[in-house]
Amino acid sequence: MPTDRPAPLTESFYRARVAATRAAVRDAGLDGLLCLDLHDVIYLSGFFHSPSERPVGLFVPLEGEPTLFVPLLEREHAQEGWVAHVETYEEFPGETHPVAWMVGRCGVARLGVDALDWRIAESLRASGADVRPCDAVERLRWIKTPAELALVRAAARFADRCLEHVLDEAGDIARQGGSEIDILQAALAATEADMEVVLGRAFAGTTTRVVGTLHTGPRAALPHGRTSLRVPQRGDVLIAGIGVAIGGYHAESGSTFVFGEPSADQRRCLLAADACDRAAALACRPGARGDEVNERGLAELRAAGLGDAIRHRIGHGMGIQGHESPWLAPGGDTPIEAGMVFSNEPGIYRPGTDGYRTINSMIVTDDGVEVPSRFQAEHAPLERILAL
Repeated sequence: MPTDRPAPLTESFYRARVAATRAAVRDAGLDGLLCLDLHDVIYLSGFFHSPSERPVGLFVPLEGEPTLFVPLLEREHAQEGWVAHVETYEEFPGETHPVAWMVGRCGVARLGVDALDWRIAESLRASGADVRPCDAVERLRWIKTPAELALVRAAARFADRCLEHVLDEAGDIARQGGSEIDILQAALAATEADMEVVLGRAFAGTTTRVVGTLHTGPRAALPHGRTSLRVPQRGDVLIAGIGVAIGGYHAESGSTFVFGEPSADQRRCLLAADACDRAAALACRPGARGDEVNERGLAELRAAGLGDAIRHRIGHGMGIQGHESPWLAPGGDTPIEAGMVFSNEPGIYRPGTDGYRTINSMIVTDDGVEVPSRFQAEHAPLERILAL
């Protein structure tokens, strides 16, 4: 079980992110930035809350302290954080839309906004407000700091731990007539207990959790299908995909198992997925583009005669969100840099027959990638066998 206890992010981290945002906003020729995207607000302020239709905003001016705009019902919650300036609106939708109210309270001539409903944008422009799109925070989020990477590594270790529970327990559960849901729930519950032992209450109030999906036999061909009451049979494959967040930062680990000795065809697919994973990891280095990494990885599946079984890209960015830019995918033209975090997800899906997927989290370094997901490395493709 993982024993290292990562540290929660501190006020100094958030202040440094606000300072970096202020510099990017100045370079963009703006007088301030209003963040309305939930995850951008969390990234800059650490204000974790239950989102609803009521918008929350964070204003970063070129000079002075940031301001957190929240609905009145969130006032005391917001005041618990490090952001000293908290302003509230009464309710949504209000006689004046809360976003229009926030824009007015910002009080600057050229205001950048990270996310804006087109109807509100049209209304603001009609009123004479100069609001302009600005993706400065999204771009800052691409490159993780050492403190963020520590949380990603910890999340990856617990995702691996969940896969270890699947490897250790799935065969026994299925032998007793247990379903996909039973196997997944047992693994998630055991991992939650592991996290409680190691992390304690250090991350209370932040997004800290373990989630997953699990499919067997023909249902393994459903990349995003619901985990079901199906009872696995001898010869079935089992796909488990696990996501963990610690302190708001995500990582993923996933693997494909076989109930019993793999057939020749299953061996071919397992080895092809492993080759795809290695090729993508080798290609993912500073200076490469996301679409190039995608093509290098998936080329291994095509070479194995499995091109028709490809259903999705090789990977996506991870951080405050489980899925975020940049993308290892067609059209992913962002140059890769050290400090970026990606998933690496070879997927083979054959409807009516079976499916195979592995997932590793990757941290880009100066000369390649670090893979904090260790389950694949510690269990060879043909050793992930579940006795039934």
